[in-house]
Amino acid sequence: MTASSPEFDASGAQASAGGPAGVQGPEFAALEAPSPIPGVTRNVFLLGIVSFVADIASEMAYPLIPVFLTSTLGAPVAAMGAIEGVAEGTASSLKVASGWLSDRIGRRKGLTTAGYALSTLGKALLALAFAWPQVFVARFVDRFGKGVRTSPRDALIADGTPPSLLGRAFGFHRALDTAGAVVGPLIALLLVGAFSLPIRTVLLVAVVPGVASVALLVLLVRDIPVKGAVHAEAGDPPPRAPGVYWAFLAVVLVFAIGNSSDTFLILRAKDVGLSVSLVVLAYVAYNVSYTLLSMPAGIISDRMDRRLLYTLGLVIFGLVYLGFAWLPSAAWVWPLFVVYGCYMGLTEGTGRALVAEAAPPGQRGTFLGLYHTLVGLAAVLASVMAGLLWQTVAPAAPFAVGAGMAFAAAALMLLLVVKVPRPGAAGAALSAE
Repeated sequence: MTASSPEFDASGAQASAGGPAGVQGPEFAALEAPSPIPGVTRNVFLLGIVSFVADIASEMAYPLIPVFLTSTLGAPVAAMGAIEGVAEGTASSLKVASGWLSDRIGRRKGLTTAGYALSTLGKALLALAFAWPQVFVARFVDRFGKGVRTSPRDALIADGTPPSLLGRAFGFHRALDTAGAVVGPLIALLLVGAFSLPIRTVLLVAVVPGVASVALLVLLVRDIPVKGAVHAEAGDPPPRAPGVYWAFLAVVLVFAIGNSSDTFLILRAKDVGLSVSLVVLAYVAYNVSYTLLSMPAGIISDRMDRRLLYTLGLVIFGLVYLGFAWLPSAAWVWPLFVVYGCYMGLTEGTGRALVAEAAPPGQRGTFLGLYHTLVGLAAVLASVMAGLLWQTVAPAAPFAVGAGMAFAAAALMLLLVVKVPRPGAAGAALSAE
């Protein structure tokens, strides 16, 4: 760490009197207290618990939405596509705005809390819907909340973590978030299968962990005044990021053009003969491997150039998509889904750490938000393109294109590593002259 950086001990707690990122004050005593996870501050640990509980709520509801829409409410399949498309587009477009706003006001927790609360309200509206247009409103509110919370929450994680532990922090958070994606569907299957509860009842039950996540956030998570927060006057120039940020973003966008929705992986698995229940279990296996690898990958990324680990993830993605393009039998779906989880574990937390490391502390919300927004919008475009390729060329076509874009992005990332070396020791902020 540089001489100007605050010192942290092995548990991630700051050894000096000041708070994270040089902020001082008694409100950071809880942040500096050790958490049960070495190298993860108490605030980041609590944010991980919040995400775990919130994702249980989301993933209890999400697998049931198509059945609820088409069977219970009688909505056409086209309506389902429109609802999800608008919902995800809304979430993506809001992430840069909410991140920018958190930089301007110099606080992150309020927007993060509002986002989780809106998502919980959306789930309640979904459970109470009696016509598919009401589901449209419910999903819009739910995804609006996701768009509001994501960038400020990620910036709050970065603000409360020393630079040398960013990979560990984001890896831990992604692990807990994805663990919720394992537990949620299993609870839903248990309630629907073993207890034969109506889908509407299960959707109402899903509101409970949503409310709990908001309560945990309000009561336990501490806000961190943003060091160098932007309180710009009219006419001030927009914030700038170092050149390596834009180069990384360009590489990620090349990859995102071929990274379509995971729905196509599920459809491909069904296309080669896997039953619906086995497809769900294969998807759970994917989330398990994603969960298990996220934090170890984050720890490794703190000890090397994160871009190399991200490149490895891109190569794994390309190989998995080649496998889905030319599946010899349904049995191959299982190992492919497990390895696909490894790609996610290597890249999701690492990518966020890269962006947080590159952006100045007072502008992390903006640049994390721009990253999330552009990747999300590119994913919408990729999914539309994948659907057209599936219908007009062959089911294997979108996977072949995705593999090609992943390999191209991996080559560009290696070129970036060679041309723009990551300066300083592990954890030093990325910069470009």
